[in-house]
Amino acid sequence: MFLGTHQPRLDDKGRLFLPAKYREELAEGLVITKGQERCLYVFPVEEFQRITEALSTAPVTAKAVRDYSRVFFASASDEKPDKQGRITIPQSLRQYAGLERDCVVIGANTRLEIWDSQAWDTYLNAQEQAFADLSEEVLPGIL
Repeated sequence: MFLGTHQPRLDDKGRLFLPAKYREELAEGLVITKGQERCLYVFPVEEFQRITEALSTAPVTAKAVRDYSRVFFASASDEKPDKQGRITIPQSLRQYAGLERDCVVIGANTRLEIWDSQAWDTYLNAQEQAFADLSEEVLPGIL
C-alpha cells in the first residue's frame, strides 16, 4: 500500500528519486504511464500485470475500452530504479504531466502518482473542500 506525500525534484536528466520507504517494494521494477488529471501513475510490476489482466477481459468492442487501453499501454514505460533509487521518466511522460523540476509523489493505495508541484496544489485546493463536505458514502459500507 502506498501512502503519503513526498516532494522530490527532477534532475537535469529527467530522473526522480523514489521515496525511500517505497524503494524496496519497487526495486525489481515498475511501470510508469499516463494517469488522469495529467499526472503519472507508477505501478509495481505485479499491480500493472493485474490491471493488464483486468483490461484484457473488457470488451474490445467498447470504444471507451479501446481508447483507454491505447493511451494507457502506448504511454507505459517499464523502469528499474538505479542503485540510488532514481527512475528516469521518459520525456513524453514528463511533457504530458508538465514535469519540469518540483514534483509531488503521492501514495494512492496500489500505485504512486507523480504530479507537477503546482498542478498538485491546484488540484488539492479544488478537491479538499469537496472531500470535507461529502455527505454520502463514496463506497457503501466503507466510509
